[in-house]
Amino acid sequence: MKWFAAGLVLLVAAPAPSPQPSDFRYQRQLTAPSATGADQACAVLDSDVFAHAAPALRDLRLFAAGHEVPYATTVSEPATPEAEPARVLNLAARGSSIVFDLVMPGHPYTEIELNLDAKDFLAAAKVSAGSEELGSYTIFDLSGQHLGRNTTLHLQESTFPILHVELTPIPSQGNPHAVTSGSVRGATIPPSREEQTLYAIAARSTNFTQRGRRTVTTIALPPQVPVERVRFQMQPGKTVNFARAVKVTARATEEGSRSESATGEILRVKMTRGGREIEDEDLSIPFTIGANLQSPATVEVAVENGDDQPLPIAAVNLEMRERKLCWQASVASSPVLYYGDKTLPAPVYDYARIFPVSGRQAEATIRAEERNVLFHQTQAKRPLTDRYPQLLWLALIGVVGTLGLVALRSAMKLPK
Repeated sequence: MKWFAAGLVLLVAAPAPSPQPSDFRYQRQLTAPSATGADQACAVLDSDVFAHAAPALRDLRLFAAGHEVPYATTVSEPATPEAEPARVLNLAARGSSIVFDLVMPGHPYTEIELNLDAKDFLAAAKVSAGSEELGSYTIFDLSGQHLGRNTTLHLQESTFPILHVELTPIPSQGNPHAVTSGSVRGATIPPSREEQTLYAIAARSTNFTQRGRRTVTTIALPPQVPVERVRFQMQPGKTVNFARAVKVTARATEEGSRSESATGEILRVKMTRGGREIEDEDLSIPFTIGANLQSPATVEVAVENGDDQPLPIAAVNLEMRERKLCWQASVASSPVLYYGDKTLPAPVYDYARIFPVSGRQAEATIRAEERNVLFHQTQAKRPLTDRYPQLLWLALIGVVGTLGLVALRSAMKLPK
C-alpha cells in the first residue's frame, strides 16, 4: 500500500518537460523591422495557424536562439463595441426643413445614423457645431425602387458635445414623400471608423454558379478557423446599382452537426437625383460560424437576383477579426513560431498579463507555413498524466477505495 501511494505521488509530481522546437509539426519565421523604436513586434495570424494549431491556439510557442520567447495575442475590436444613442433636442419645423439638436457621447465619433420613420424620400442633411459647418450629406430611401436606404452621416472624427442637424427635402419624381418632424425618431452613434474592427481573409471563392434566380458559391473552411463576416468584391469598372438579399449557410462535415445560417443584404447605389449625388455601398454581412470550430465545414453563399441580371461578383471572402501575436521587440527580432502539438497546455506568461495594448508596435512579417524538419513524436517522453489525464482520476479513485477497504477491515478487527 505504501509503495502504491508513493508511486502515485511520483506520478502526479513528475514535471512535464518544457516544449522544444522538435515537438511541433509546423513552423513560421517571423521578422520584425529593425531600428523602429517600437516596444512590441506584432504579426497577423492567418487561417493556416488556426487550422493546424491546437484549439484556442494553446500550443503556439516562440523560440529564438534556443530559448522560449513570451508572447501575447490580441483580437481586433472597436474601443466602443456597440452603437450608442444620441438624444434629440429642440425638434421643430422651419419652413420646409426639419431642425433638431443631438446630444453626442463623450468620446470621438465619425458617423451618425438617423432613425427616420419615412419611406421613399430624398433629403439633404446639413450638420454643424455652433458656427462651424461639419458637412452636407444626401440621405435617401429608394426601397420602392429596390435600391436600398441610407440615413448615415459620415463625419470627420469629432468630439463636439452638441450637433445641430437640418434636414431639407429634395424634390424628385421617383421619391414623392418628404421627411417631417414626426419622422425623426432618434439617432445612434456607431463606433468611430478609426476604432472599428480590422478583418483578415480566412477563405475565399471566385467560382459562381447560377441556380434559377440565385447566384451561388461554396467555400471550404478548414477546422477551427473563425469567421465573423462575409464580404463581396465586385468586378472593377462595373457600375451597377443594386440591393440584393443574401443567405449564408455553414454545414459542418461532422456527422450529426447542424447547419447554421444567416441572411442579410448587400447594396451599391451611385446616381444623381434632384441635382444631388447619391452614393452608398455595403458589401459585407456579419456572420459568426461556430458549428465548424472542431471540424471542416462547407459554407454556401447565395445571392437572390429576382428578375434582375446576376451581379458582376469577382470574389466572396470569409473574414475573421484580425488576430495578432506580439512579443517584446528588444528580446528577439526574428523568432520562429512553432505549433502543431495538440497535447500541450496553454502557456502562462507574465508578459501576456501586463501586455500594453496601447504601446508602440512594429508590424512584423510572417512567412508561409513550413513543415518542421526537426519534428518527431514526443508522446513517449511525456508523463502518463499528460498523455492520459483520466489515469490520474482512476488512480485517485483506486487509492480512496483501497484506503476505505483497509479502514473497514481494521475496524472489523477491533475488540468489541
